[in-house]
Parts: sequence; structure tokens; C-alpha cells
Amino acid sequence: MRRMLPTLLLMVLATTIGQAQTNVTVKGYVRDASNGETLIGATVYLEETSKGTVTNEYGFYSLTVSPGTYTLVASYLGFADQRQEAELLGNATYDFALGESGKLLTEVIVTAEEEDRNVSTVQMSVERLDMTTIEKLPSLLGEVDVLRSIQLLPGVTSVGEGAAGFNVRGGSIDQNLVILDEAPVFNSSHLFGFFSVFNPDAVKSVKLYKGGIPARYGGRLSSILDVRMKEGNNQHFEVQGGIGTIFSRLSVEAPIVKDRSSFLLAGRRSYIDVLAGPFLNDDLAGTKLNFYDLTLKTNYRFSDKDQVFLSGYLGRDIFSPGDAAGFSWGNATGTLRWNHLFTDKLFSNLTFYYSDYDYAINFGDEPEEDAFNWDASIINTSVKPEFSYFISPTNVLRFGGQAIHYRFEPANAVAVSDGDEIDISISRQWALESSLFVENEVTLFDRLKLNYGLRVSHFAYLGGRNVYEFGEAPRVGLPRPLTGITPTDRDETIKDWFNFEPRAAAQFSLNDNSSLKASYQRTVQYIHLLSNTTASIPLDIWTPSTNNIDPQLADQYAIGYFRNLAENKYELSLETYYKDFSNLVDYIDGADLVLNEFVEGQVLAGKGRAYGTELQLKKTEGRASGWLSYTLARTERLVEGINNNTWYPTRFDQTHNFNLTGFYELNDRITLSATFVYNTGTPLTLANSGYYQLGYFVPNNAGDARNNFRIPDYHRLDFSLTLDPKAEKSDRRWQGQWIFGVYNLYARRNPFTVYGDQVDGRTAPGAAINTEAIKLSVVGSIIPSVSYNFTFK
Repeated sequence: MRRMLPTLLLMVLATTIGQAQTNVTVKGYVRDASNGETLIGATVYLEETSKGTVTNEYGFYSLTVSPGTYTLVASYLGFADQRQEAELLGNATYDFALGESGKLLTEVIVTAEEEDRNVSTVQMSVERLDMTTIEKLPSLLGEVDVLRSIQLLPGVTSVGEGAAGFNVRGGSIDQNLVILDEAPVFNSSHLFGFFSVFNPDAVKSVKLYKGGIPARYGGRLSSILDVRMKEGNNQHFEVQGGIGTIFSRLSVEAPIVKDRSSFLLAGRRSYIDVLAGPFLNDDLAGTKLNFYDLTLKTNYRFSDKDQVFLSGYLGRDIFSPGDAAGFSWGNATGTLRWNHLFTDKLFSNLTFYYSDYDYAINFGDEPEEDAFNWDASIINTSVKPEFSYFISPTNVLRFGGQAIHYRFEPANAVAVSDGDEIDISISRQWALESSLFVENEVTLFDRLKLNYGLRVSHFAYLGGRNVYEFGEAPRVGLPRPLTGITPTDRDETIKDWFNFEPRAAAQFSLNDNSSLKASYQRTVQYIHLLSNTTASIPLDIWTPSTNNIDPQLADQYAIGYFRNLAENKYELSLETYYKDFSNLVDYIDGADLVLNEFVEGQVLAGKGRAYGTELQLKKTEGRASGWLSYTLARTERLVEGINNNTWYPTRFDQTHNFNLTGFYELNDRITLSATFVYNTGTPLTLANSGYYQLGYFVPNNAGDARNNFRIPDYHRLDFSLTLDPKAEKSDRRWQGQWIFGVYNLYARRNPFTVYGDQVDGRTAPGAAINTEAIKLSVVGSIIPSVSYNFTFK
């Protein structure tokens, strides 16, 4: 196995043999002419040949061709093509600034992909949503939201209304790596899951990898959600904002040095507590329930070869029901990136980032006498060099590495009783994760494209705390007894792991508008979420792999058919996948996960499987557009000591998942949009028997069955109307847009969970005690909304 990396490098180098030494290279950037933003995935090709390429995440392209005179064409959906006559007798640089296509100014763009991209690229199981589409979608209380939007895509689910996090192809919520300008975000939700932390005014692109994950990504089992921030308008001053039912937002972007440097500053603040304040009294007076976030990005282009980006995010939720208690949580990230062009073919990006997720709880009217204070966090810093070598238009080599340092603080907790302090803190933990990767994308025989690579990862669980050893449990399902405690020093490596993560994807063109694709990936996850809830909550506790908890592994296989119809007006895709999980983290029944120094003794390891088929049909052009998606899937686990050691469905298993999203341009000013969602109800564990004791019915789960019932099916219809400014006002400096929406149009009371209870009222002596199943709905009525968005230039 250790010879795999050099062997792969030799394979890559072998593909370059025979390249003519007389070739020349043309390179450059493709940008939006209106604001200077680079365009990700724009196509640049030579009109006289079939050779072309697409821009990378920074808008850069490189083409190597024979010397000659060509017409260079840059294109991007929604923008007018731009042509440049180029006499390429030596290496040259040609930049493009694309203007919006007049005929598409009012059209809803369902995808930012170029025509045939979904068929011709080697990537599969990848979803892209541009902000133009996201902003048109019906939304809760009229607020645009990135995370709720991706849940309309095939293979992406949620356990219920208001649940934070999302599930991808049978993975749990912690198996998704959510990154904002490369920095990980560990809790991506505001207001207990109703809104995401991503300010739509600051987001440039959203890309979700469900499978076929390239070797340059790692750290999670199931998906990568790559969110890229805008760079800031380097052409002119611009203000954007919105006033909504729950919160308002404002963003400012402007050039610092025109064409060379710019900045973006965006902020949001909710005001539920402000509006409710006058109606609260007594113990609820002074209640705080709000969130805010700030996003900042700036950049400077020193030359055609060097550009630096600095971005940051700060967000927080505050919930304080009076002066006697407080609860807050939030993320802070910072990213510094340096793009450098070593040669016309070798592009590099060096990233440094910092990420901190923390929460704090406090109770007590008299902090000196009786109180409780608890804070926790996970902090990580990283350096990540990456290189792209454009060997030829059909051959790109990527390589690089990453090092991440983790600091886990599960709980700094102090209780005060009658003035006496009791420290019940949980020890800190440290870890170091590092990786190297090489990845090659190459076209063979015109019809066959390959993307193959290898990621080698290493994880070290570091010392600095007591290391615990546990013996065998008296019987399966009980806590393991503590058998040893060993102090360690910070410079010790308690345990480490090496893992090889091969990745491969292939695309075979059947003809100009259809193709077959296949992919395989192995992913490894070294950090784990200790939570017995299916939705992310602010009190989530993260832990590294330790001497008692092994890394989680997953292998995924996928195959798909892709076809464009009616001259690319329709895009059809059909994918099927199978995933094998091992070392999944689970817990004994009744596990105590909060403020437990010995929690590792209550963790179980299991395996899992997930398989399914995803169908998607998009209409990308015309006044009526949108997409339909359907997923048929199963997700199961097998854990010794749970469910009588037999396979059981996970809490986020959904057999059927159907989404219909549509847009219709009534005229140049009015766009109608609607979404319909239907999901099979998710499993949960309920009592299937019971007994009477002292006149009360005590429920019992005979046979220790796990997830033996299902919540009723979920379905919902949303609708919105977007009113844009009049055409004759499009050149005005101030432009306003109204959005009227209805969430849950027919007032469906979708249950989030179901639980059993005894019927209220006194039972007559000798009569049977009646019980009932109670459905708990988070949203149970129609929710209308209105919001106003504006732009000032």
C-alpha cells in the first residue's frame, strides 16, 4: 500500500510523455464585468479547435496548444460570450470580463453550468446552486437560506422541521464537512435550525459533493458542502440589504483600488426579542432571543501572478429567558489565502484558517451563592498548500496536503452551592490530522475521461490529559468498567492511524448529449459528534478518535446515466449508489453523554449500509423552469448490543423522498415560484408493551427493538411571488424588490416526533388506563411573509 502514491505519480507523469516541446500556453482570468468577481466554472475554448477548459475556484484558466492564430471564446451561462483574436506564437495572457446577456436578464437560472457540462464532465454526485436560484425559492418567513435550499436536491434529507443539519446518502449530520472559504463550520444553523449561518448577500457559490469526492477533499464520510464568499465589487460602491419578518441584513462592497483590490462587509441581526419585549413581563422581562452574524472579505491583486484574500465570519445566537439564565453559541472563522502563479501552467493556493465553535450556559440569580456556569468549544487551525499543473487542455494534475491542529474543550463547568464551588469540568483533548493527496484528471480517446487520485491521511491523538482504559462490559449494552488511568504529557502521541483513501471517477460519452459515469471513494473521519439526537443541537460535543474510539470509514460506489434533451433545455440524471460504513459511533441505551469524563466507556462501534437510486429532471430555460427529484433509499445499522444484534433503520432513514421545484415568469416584473416536498416518515423508538404500577401505566420496549415505528409521512407546499423593479427603473441607483411568500400553504401539521403518554383524567377503579400517542409539530400552521430587498449603487 505504501507504494501506491509513488506509483500513481509515475502514472500521471507517464501521461505527459509525447507532449510537443513547441507548444505554447495561454492563461488568464474570467471575471464578471459589472463587479470584478471571478467566475467559477466558466468555459474558455479555441473556436477553431475542440480544445477548451473551465476556470477553477479562483476564475483561472490555462490552455496549452500548438502555435498559431486562434479565436479565444469565454462563455458562462447568463452572460454574453466574449471573443478575442489571439496570435499565439509564445506564451500569452488573456483576461476576460463578461457582461450579462440581455435576453437572460429576467430569466431564472436553474444552474450555473455551461450547456452539456452535466453530461461531459467526469464529476458525478455533485450539486451546484447559484444564488440567483436560491433567492427565488420560497422560504420560511421569506428569508433566503442556503441549507434549506440544498434539502430540495436528491439524496439530501432532514429529520424534520426546524432540525439543524442535514443528511446525505445515509450519513449522519456530523459526517458532512461544511466549509466557508475553506474554514470548517461546526454548527451551521441559527435559531435552533430554522436558518443557516450563511448570509445570502455574501455568498458567491454553493457546491455539494455527495459522492465521487476528489482526493483533495477529506475529513468527513458523506459529503462536502463548499460555500464560497463573494470577493467584493472592485468596480464601484454597492449596498445591498433586506428587511424581513425575523431579521434584517445589510452588505457594503466597494473597490479599495479599482480593478486591483476590494472589500465586502455584510451583517444580519434578528429582532424577535425586540418586537416581543413590550408584551413580556414579570420573570420574562428582559428576555433575549436573537442572533447576529458579520461577514468580511477583502483581497488585493499584487500582480498577474499574486493575489491575497482575507475573509472572516463571526456569528452568535443568544437565548436568555430573564436575568437568571443565559445560553449562547456561535462560530468564528478566519481564512487567509494566497494565489500564486509559478509558471503559465502551475497554479498554487496556500490557505491558512482558524475555526472556533463554542457555547456557554449559565444559571443563577446569585452568582456568588448559587450558580452554574458551563462553556465548551472546538478550535482548529490549519495550513493547506494546493497546486494545479495544467499539463494540457485534457490533462490536469493536482497535488498538495494539509495539517490541522485540534483543541477540544468538552466542558469548563463550575457549580456554586451555598458559596462553595464544585469544579465538574471535563479534560481538554488535543489532536493533529495531516494528509497528502495527488489527483489527475485526464481525457483518453476523446470519449473517456478519468479522475483518479489517492489521499493519504494520518491522525495522532495527543497527550496532555489522563488516558482511560476500559474492560469488557458485564454484558453487551452496559457501560464498560474503568480499569486504568494513565497521565500523559502534551508532546506524547497516545495513538495514531494511517489510512489510504483511493478515489476514482470515470465518464464515458455515448454521444454528444448522453454519457455514463461511475465513481468509487474511500473516506475516513477522525473526529466524532457525541450526541444521541438526530438533529444538531448547540450542546453538541465533539471528540477525537482515541485509544477507545476508532476512526470511522466508508466506501461508496456509484454509477449513473446523464442525458440532455431538446437542445439542452432539459437535463436528466439517474444515479444509484451503495455505501459501506465501519466503526460508526453509537451508544448504549440510556448513555450519559453530558459532563461525563468517562463517556468513552459508553460508546459502541457498529457498521452501516446505505443504498439508493436518485432521479433528477431539470428544465433550465424559458419562462417556466425548475426541477423534479426523487430518491428511493434505505439506511441501516448493525451494532452489537442494540436491536438484538440485528440490522435496524437509522433515525434519518427515508424510503421515499420527492421534491418538485418550479419557477414561472409571469412577465418582466413578476416571478412565481413554488416547492412541494414529500418524505416518508422517519423511524423512532416507541414502547410496544407496558405494565401497571401504583395505578400508572409504565411503557416498556419488549425485545429492546430500536426504531420500531415510523413518524407519519411529511409533506408541504410553499409558494412565493417576487416583484422586481420596472424595466425603466433598472438603471436607477436605488432598486427595490418585494417578496411575498406562504410557507406550508395548506397548514399541514407535520410531526417532528411522536411519544406516548397516559390520557389525562382520573381512571375509575378497575377500569383500564388509556394511553395515547402524541404528535409534536414544530410548524403546524400556514406562515405568510413579506420581505423587501434593495440595492444601491
